[in-house]
Amino acid sequence: MGIPGVGRQFLTEQVRKRESIRQMGKGEAAEEFLHFWRPKIIMSEQFVWKEEYNLGVDIIDEEHKRLFEFINNLYLLTQKKRGLLGNINDKRACRKALDYFKEHAIQHFADEEEYMALTHYEGLEQHKRIHDGFRENTLPALGQELEQNGYSLEAVEHFLGVCAGWLIGHTTLEDQAIVGKRESLLGNLTSGEELESIKKVITQLSYNMFCVKAKMLSTDYNGERFGKGIYYRLVYETEKGEKHREVFLAFEEKLLYNAVGGNGKNQMGKLSTSLLHTARYTLQRFSSRMMSSVWPETGWVFKEENLLTYEQFQKIFKEEQPIASLLFDTGEGYFSCCILTPLPFLEQLGTPIKAENAMEEVLRYVKEREVTEQQAPKKKILVVDDSATMRQGMENLLKENYEVSVADSGVAAIRAVTLNKPDLVLLDYDMPVCNGRQTLELLRSEASSADLPVIFLTSRDDTESVKGVLSLGVSGYMLKSLKPAMIKARINEFFINQK
Repeated sequence: MGIPGVGRQFLTEQVRKRESIRQMGKGEAAEEFLHFWRPKIIMSEQFVWKEEYNLGVDIIDEEHKRLFEFINNLYLLTQKKRGLLGNINDKRACRKALDYFKEHAIQHFADEEEYMALTHYEGLEQHKRIHDGFRENTLPALGQELEQNGYSLEAVEHFLGVCAGWLIGHTTLEDQAIVGKRESLLGNLTSGEELESIKKVITQLSYNMFCVKAKMLSTDYNGERFGKGIYYRLVYETEKGEKHREVFLAFEEKLLYNAVGGNGKNQMGKLSTSLLHTARYTLQRFSSRMMSSVWPETGWVFKEENLLTYEQFQKIFKEEQPIASLLFDTGEGYFSCCILTPLPFLEQLGTPIKAENAMEEVLRYVKEREVTEQQAPKKKILVVDDSATMRQGMENLLKENYEVSVADSGVAAIRAVTLNKPDLVLLDYDMPVCNGRQTLELLRSEASSADLPVIFLTSRDDTESVKGVLSLGVSGYMLKSLKPAMIKARINEFFINQK
């Protein structure tokens, strides 16, 4: 593929580079570095090369694969340092390995730019600017961080995560455009019909970047929990600061492992900081590309990011109506994308991640998740009520002892049960459109929720109404007029009797 002689030129250069590696030096550190560089079977790949990443230009594809391979081997070196596979105390090997990675990445950029020039690629200058940003800004900043932190495990994992995230995003987006792949669909969007445009862009980007086919489930997602998730906030503004947008991405953890990482968890079975750094950087590229594709005339500039708890994520649906709130199923896990125009007085969500605190903030986030996971799991309760006051009141009453989620309608309740099956549903009997009885019938019609315990919440206390409620085959009913302490006692009693 390409101009005759280009491939041979690249191949010759690769042979030269390999030979230079062999001459890098003598001693234990150099030998240890070479051991980790040499291609071998990876015990547990953190980041997996996928065939969909191939451009069809053999030399460039091989270089991409080698960079992936090198990141994985460096990750294994960090695991050795953790004492999981051995004991390595000499930081010289790590320093040499990281230095080589940076040199190889920079040389790869030069090779890629040479190929684009020789093939007269129209996007060369824009592509080169992206390369320049990484080699002139990102890599030097990461290198300085490594030196300042004495090549600590946290600093090395931050380096690996950012490099892997950048590599995944760049390979699946900009590099694919070199050979005319995957870019075309993004250019066929109309400026109007924002919601449809957002849907198309997200669906296309999900396949381009993560190699998953995203199926739209809902255009009015309301923050329902789905399994164990990663909740991520990104803030954008125009160059003059005239307009603002907030993008919230929620990814089911298993999807994150499948889409971004390979093994995804470290050798101890916990979410690794390097994968989370990779996810951050990849999702930044995902979100920024979405913004520029849907609103190309606006010129959005990325300003801030946060990793959120589920509770913080849920606040956005209580305080502001999103421009778009979309829920997708990939077959490998759920994810959502919510976009809103924030009000200036909205409470700050979480701690902003900056260049100077990214390493520490991700480490803190992972550790807090580990502490939560070690705690005894709470019973899950879904509160379904069209009254915001009632939903908030029940959540405040029960959240100390239970994992509480809410839904404002029968339709939202069905979705919430599908995404994250609760142990008990507290269902309002009198709701508009789809009332409690109809919602119960829908739940009972699905095999997955046919035996789900349901307690009706009702304001009706006459004998006939009570008999009618109980005849529906529910686990009980409670009057909304009961004192909060009595409601809580009834729910506690229900779970005690379930044991």
